[in-house]
Amino acid sequence: MTDEEVESMLTNVPGWKHEDKEIVATFSFKNYYQTVSFINAVAWIANREDHHPDISFGYKSCTIRYSTHSIGGLSENDFICAAKINALQA
Repeated sequence: MTDEEVESMLTNVPGWKHEDKEIVATFSFKNYYQTVSFINAVAWIANREDHHPDISFGYKSCTIRYSTHSIGGLSENDFICAAKINALQA
């Protein structure tokens, strides 16, 4: 995807930003239980989509990074998964 395509797609996934060849979002929670519950829901989406992000987390937050490793950059599927993750907090 070109930088212009990426920027256009980012308008559909509030809270996500473009870093290098990834889209990245950090989510905050009240406690560890909520953080881990969110991560489990993200894992379910990733398994269902067969598209798996890199996830790092701490007590009250997690950061999710999406890219399509097979093409060495971003694809439409990264943004679809990001939108589904955003919907978890709706």
